[in-house]
Amino acid sequence: MVHSEGGAAIARNNHKNSDKRRRILDAAVSVFAEKGFFQSKVSEIARMAGVADGTIYLYFKNKDDLLISIFEEKMQEINISFRKALEEEKGARSRFRKLIHMHLAGFQAYPELAAVLQVELRQSSRFMRGYKKVELKNYLDLIGEVIEQGQEEGVFRPDIPLGLAKRLVFGTLDEVVSTWVLAGRPYDLETLADPIVDLFLKGIQQDPRGERTETERP
Repeated sequence: MVHSEGGAAIARNNHKNSDKRRRILDAAVSVFAEKGFFQSKVSEIARMAGVADGTIYLYFKNKDDLLISIFEEKMQEINISFRKALEEEKGARSRFRKLIHMHLAGFQAYPELAAVLQVELRQSSRFMRGYKKVELKNYLDLIGEVIEQGQEEGVFRPDIPLGLAKRLVFGTLDEVVSTWVLAGRPYDLETLADPIVDLFLKGIQQDPRGERTETERP
């Protein structure tokens, strides 16, 4: 009985700590997005998270560590949810389209995170130079798995190097979202999903038969 009560107490404490860490991360996203990484203060993040200033340093070494933790943990959530969603799709074409839509829809729904990951994260010299970016690699690998499946199914060109293809896809999405953020988010980001899919699957070459593509048809 003592052991079970002790275990329950530890579980409650771990949950409380996890919740507090989550509140700090979410508050940091809001503050970084509003004020920028360099202008943001730890005290502002603490106030929004509802914790004491010193509490933040129990979970994170400094602002850089907090910023990178946002990237790693949010990207981990994205990787997990995307993999689960893609399992429900059949065929590489369908999975590729789903991936593009989820990427743009996700940032459309969480513009503060888009601002932090696309703009503020690049302000960190530690992230840009010395950080391994594990979850980014995992995301690139996910894109690569979809492309490789398409090559095996015979629907994607097999002569395109996989490393090049997955980086072209990610680079395009990264640039599209960055442009949207820097422009002040003046349009619906997800409306670009189908044109991006069409561009990758068909290229920019005009159909020699003069036929219109799916995205061009009324």
